[in-house]
Amino acid sequence: MDPEGSRIQDDPYIQVMMAGSTLRKVKSRSWKKNRYFRLLEDGLTIWYKSRWAGRGHSTFSVTDLEAVREGHQSEVLLSIAEEFPAELCFTLVFHGRQGNLDLVAESPDEAQAWIQGVRMLIHKAQTMDEKERLDQWVWDWFHKADKNKDGKMNFKEVKKLLKMMNVEMNEDHALHLFTMADKSESGSLEIEQFVFFYKMLTQRDEVWKVFQDYSEDGEKLMLEELQSFLSVEQHEGEQSAQHAQELIERYEPSETAKKQGAMSLDGFQMYLCSQEGSIFKPEHQDLYQDMSQPLSHYFISSSHNTYLLEDQLRGQSSLEAYIQALKRGCRCVEVDCWDGSDGDPVVYHGHTLTSKILFKDVISTLKEYAFRASEFPVILSIENHCSVEQQTVMAQYLRQILGDMLQTTLLDGQVPQQLPSPQELKGKILLKAKKIGGLEEYVDETCTDEVSDEEEMANCDAEMASTEDSPDKKSKAKSKMSRELSDLVVYCKSVHFDGFEHARSHAKCYEISSFSESKAKKLAKEAGTDFVQYNTRQLSRTYPSGLRTDSSNYNPQDMWSMGCQIVALNFQTAGLEMDLNDGLFRQNGCCGYVIKPDFMRDGNTQFSPDKPEEREGYKPLRLSIQVISGQQLPKVNQKEGSIVDPLVRVEIYGVPQDQAKDETSHINNNGFNPVWNETLDFTIHTPELALVCFVVEDHDKASRNDFIGQYTLPFMCIQPGYRHIHLLSKDGTAIPPSSLFVNISISELT
Repeated sequence: MDPEGSRIQDDPYIQVMMAGSTLRKVKSRSWKKNRYFRLLEDGLTIWYKSRWAGRGHSTFSVTDLEAVREGHQSEVLLSIAEEFPAELCFTLVFHGRQGNLDLVAESPDEAQAWIQGVRMLIHKAQTMDEKERLDQWVWDWFHKADKNKDGKMNFKEVKKLLKMMNVEMNEDHALHLFTMADKSESGSLEIEQFVFFYKMLTQRDEVWKVFQDYSEDGEKLMLEELQSFLSVEQHEGEQSAQHAQELIERYEPSETAKKQGAMSLDGFQMYLCSQEGSIFKPEHQDLYQDMSQPLSHYFISSSHNTYLLEDQLRGQSSLEAYIQALKRGCRCVEVDCWDGSDGDPVVYHGHTLTSKILFKDVISTLKEYAFRASEFPVILSIENHCSVEQQTVMAQYLRQILGDMLQTTLLDGQVPQQLPSPQELKGKILLKAKKIGGLEEYVDETCTDEVSDEEEMANCDAEMASTEDSPDKKSKAKSKMSRELSDLVVYCKSVHFDGFEHARSHAKCYEISSFSESKAKKLAKEAGTDFVQYNTRQLSRTYPSGLRTDSSNYNPQDMWSMGCQIVALNFQTAGLEMDLNDGLFRQNGCCGYVIKPDFMRDGNTQFSPDKPEEREGYKPLRLSIQVISGQQLPKVNQKEGSIVDPLVRVEIYGVPQDQAKDETSHINNNGFNPVWNETLDFTIHTPELALVCFVVEDHDKASRNDFIGQYTLPFMCIQPGYRHIHLLSKDGTAIPPSSLFVNISISELT
């Protein structure tokens, strides 16, 4: 039972990879070392080691890889371009925040074998169906446990395997399963027998019980029985008849059952574990929202200090950081510009030890990657510390490199009363920066090339609480601004915020203000409804406190509850805050724009997050989550004897009244198939703004619990019924086959 089949192993590129190659691993201009790389027999694991490292080696899976870049397509390989020609160079790009692997082959043919071979394997891994994926996991476990590589597994190896799989099982039961699988009575299992052993091990009684509830003969679900399950348990209503037929076609492995129009337990389990059986509504995964409303009516995925890969005191500034943010669907990136020593503007976190990159390289990277994950507009937020001369150089680069991508004119030549829509601005980059005068004086040459200090402050991104509102800030000192750069600003003119009253009577829809997290929270507390109203007409941007030198994040939910659109986060820092961001923007095709609820788009709205019950159409809901079981949770501690004690916590983030958390008890020593069967209940006052976060942790009496996995999604995207939740790592990447099995019901609060 080789899941790869013979075809892929016969490919000449794959054969080169399996034979192994010496490739040069490059970390910098001065760090270039030979490593021996080869593809292991499972066709999925790449193994590599130094010739001198003794027994030490490293491995990674093809499933960890997102893409292969050919030639000098990384900062590191560009820096050694003169030493190694492009046809020898390639870059392996990993999912999530893991750094790239830059490699140099000894010949162009060898480079091509690895480039094409890895691409083929990535494609295969991405297009596997549920059955192939299951076969691959079984195959992986067999290879991991077959220590002496004889293609068989004795009982001693099986006991070690159970520990590796996070299973605590008494020896008698393990021996019983082993003996049942060892049909040839040889004292060892070959791969086919191991498949049988694995099936017994992963038999899921809790799924079998649900199956039994609807199956008359206990063997199969006839079409009407499956339809009844979909209608009653999965709340599918009228579409359940047609859907039942489609599910049998898609997931039933037995041709005999298919011909009968029936589904076996295997097919039923495969459906429940698939994307269709997941907690996330399939129809909300694609682009499903109205994209023709003004920009101010959307939450926009936004990054702070986008150029940093680490913290903001000593971290490395990198073009890769822009690529990673844009790949995640980020639609507002930040560029801190300073005068370069040779007249070429640079980007870095000023007055710190962070490294510098060239402004023109950032803009070239933006051109290359801006619209790969989403076709909707990107806002380029400029924090400008440059002299007039170098501002002019910036303007030239923006025009030359971006060309027509840069939106430099009004869409219909008219001064807008409301902002254009994401639909109208598809494929466009908008510059957010200071501007001399307004759009009304677009052709009026009488404007001075100066901006007042108040506007200057609008662009300053350091949180100076002590001086934020001090009187001397009101002095009208003038700072020079380049007319060329100013002319490129159309729909996002940075201005200083002068209060909601002033904004109501004087502000223009294209004016945007930035608020530090503490300023935004203060305004929210003092004038919640005013802030929500303000955000129906104008864009506002919030950013983390300057005191967060470790590049930690604030909770974005507090800002979204006010209707703030551009809630800038440090994308490089994994954690709850980025999980919430990923959760919100997981819907609508991951395009980086999510439409705000209707009560946050009405200019006369009276909505206040502190008083959700006062809004028109207030309808609280009850969310009931039965946490049934977990499947194949990853080990936290890689020590051979260690097995996790998992618990599940559900956390709700939304308006203040909705913030809540509750958890199950922990299960001792079982990360493989823990069963909780515990129900957690919540009341949701503003469902349209709520996010639901499932966190799995390893219980520890003596210290803090260890993180195992998480999954976050908008409340409005939840499918009720029996659902699987496919867990993600701390970094937001998939960790198959780890999942939770839950039964969810949503009802009106009576």
